[in-house]
Amino acid sequence: MAARRLRTALAMGPEHVAYGLRVSFGLPYATPDLVIAWERGVTSPTNAELSALAGVLWCSPAELIGKPRTLREHRIARGLAPEEVARTVGLELLAYLNMEEHCTWRGSDRQSAVLADLLGLSLPDFVTVTGREPKLAEMLRSAVTTRWQAYVRPVARTVPLDRRLVEDSLQQLHQDYQGQMTASLTWGDTGAANDSSDAGRDFLDRIVDHFWAAVQDNTA
Repeated sequence: MAARRLRTALAMGPEHVAYGLRVSFGLPYATPDLVIAWERGVTSPTNAELSALAGVLWCSPAELIGKPRTLREHRIARGLAPEEVARTVGLELLAYLNMEEHCTWRGSDRQSAVLADLLGLSLPDFVTVTGREPKLAEMLRSAVTTRWQAYVRPVARTVPLDRRLVEDSLQQLHQDYQGQMTASLTWGDTGAANDSSDAGRDFLDRIVDHFWAAVQDNTA
């Protein structure tokens, strides 16, 4: 959250922010420790708390979020109330709020399309905010370390992409990863081999980013 940067720019300490939250926005429980916890991402403010924090720091709630990652953050970045999103998508408010809280999207294909359009979500954003990214990452790691062909159908079910595009992207990922691992086995220099092994681990850590890059390459 960008709250610390904005607070510092205003020459305010956490105690000043907490005081403003208590006095001007009716949050009697606000303390400097709570403000610091928000800034460090230890805990997240509720919608009402985020609006109050933005008021104290003279900014919009979207400015506090930075690059949105969750469904809630994308909604706030668009300046939309949860009621508006739920109504437009065609969900009961409580059902939508539950999905937002748990980062688990259970809408239909039509509702998913409406949500993506309403929030301006790219496909990578949609996969992230609907809670599919961890499952996708697990499948991609297995695909590059074993037989990628076995994961074409599961990945295509998770990510709404043309099957041929998924095949080409998984094959490219597999070749890139296996190329790094082969180099680590054939290099005689131990330090070079260790560097390659580290690169392989980094590749797996960033496997979803590599997948979207491969999709883009194979779309061009």
